[in-house]
Amino acid sequence: MKNIAILSSHNGSGLDAIVEAVNAGILPLNIALVISNNTDAKVLQKAKKYGITCKLINAKTDPDPNRAIYELLKEYACEFVFLSGYMKKLSPLLTSGFTIINSHPSLLPKYGGMGMYGRFVHEAVIKNRETTSGVTIHEVNENYDEGKIILQKSLQIEPGESVDSLEARVKSLEKEAIVEGLALCLK
Repeated sequence: MKNIAILSSHNGSGLDAIVEAVNAGILPLNIALVISNNTDAKVLQKAKKYGITCKLINAKTDPDPNRAIYELLKEYACEFVFLSGYMKKLSPLLTSGFTIINSHPSLLPKYGGMGMYGRFVHEAVIKNRETTSGVTIHEVNENYDEGKIILQKSLQIEPGESVDSLEARVKSLEKEAIVEGLALCLK
């Protein structure tokens, strides 16, 4: 069984999907570690509830957060890292040392890059009157949202779709995409 770490800055909804898939025997992974850069991140509370080791690493806790994360990932023998709304850019030290997977709430390359995350993506999709949206599971490199695409899942935008309804539908689609994407990486 391979070890995975989850990095998240806020809620870490991807953690829930991964825990459910591991518990159901769908993903042969051990969630070894959850790391957040945010003291108030709900993902830290979730990790404790699930009995998963969690750590806080940011510029206040460590002079070189990327190095500290790297050392922890090595200590916990993590082969994979999943970014569940992690809002910091990762250094090449991390991107070249581990298989890092991200979930992005659009069909990349559309609506990717710096500042394109969460609600901002859905607002842009609605503003530009797109007919489809979705989620992309991709490998992470040193550039925002430019790593190799593992899989994409799309949905049709409904007439009169709001930012809120699109966000909810994409989040629902994202949960299955995360599990499918990780399963592909494990093959």
